[in-house]
Amino acid sequence: MRRRLRPRGETLRKCRGNSRPVCARNRQKPTGIPDNSKLQIAKSQSVVLVSSSVSRVRLWLFALAGFIYLADQASKLWVLRTLDHFDQIVVIPGFFHLVHVRNSGAAFGMLSEATPWLRATVLVGVSSVAVMALVYLVWNVAATREYGGAMLRTGLALILGGAAGNIHDRLAHGNVVDFLDFFIGSWHWYTFNVADSTICVGTALLLIDLWRKNPSPAS
Repeated sequence: MRRRLRPRGETLRKCRGNSRPVCARNRQKPTGIPDNSKLQIAKSQSVVLVSSSVSRVRLWLFALAGFIYLADQASKLWVLRTLDHFDQIVVIPGFFHLVHVRNSGAAFGMLSEATPWLRATVLVGVSSVAVMALVYLVWNVAATREYGGAMLRTGLALILGGAAGNIHDRLAHGNVVDFLDFFIGSWHWYTFNVADSTICVGTALLLIDLWRKNPSPAS
């Protein structure tokens, strides 16, 4: 059975004769969300996603710094409980020993011959300021792509964990426990620890990241 189509004029006359709600139902209502509302929703969703991503990056960075700090303290605690002062364990003959020494200076023995008040001022005061500055950088700068990528962020986290480990020793003991001794023949490198290693690796990552952003012009 075919459906009979009504002329347009007849439909309009019937609509005018009926009540207004019936005519309103026959009219097509606009559907969808206005463009400005869609834009606001998209912006709010983008802000939520960016905030969640930054939070995850910050959590990962501080977790890495915390792991470095705990690993450094655990290794020093093992040395304190296992080796007496200046005792050593031969790991690789003629190349690598574990030896218990105390460093009253900075990394790799720097400032070890300075006066006590100078060491206390420089090593404790400056180190505390450096740790607070690193926390600020990791929280506000390293967690955004605008200031650097994964290499910069990882480097800052490694430096933060190592600096926190060494400053803990200075506040608790007045010196730092070193035990990694590499040497060739009679030539010995400065005895160092896990914290010193991560500080060096983190600094190298920062330099590599800086070099990648500003490569030297080709000659």
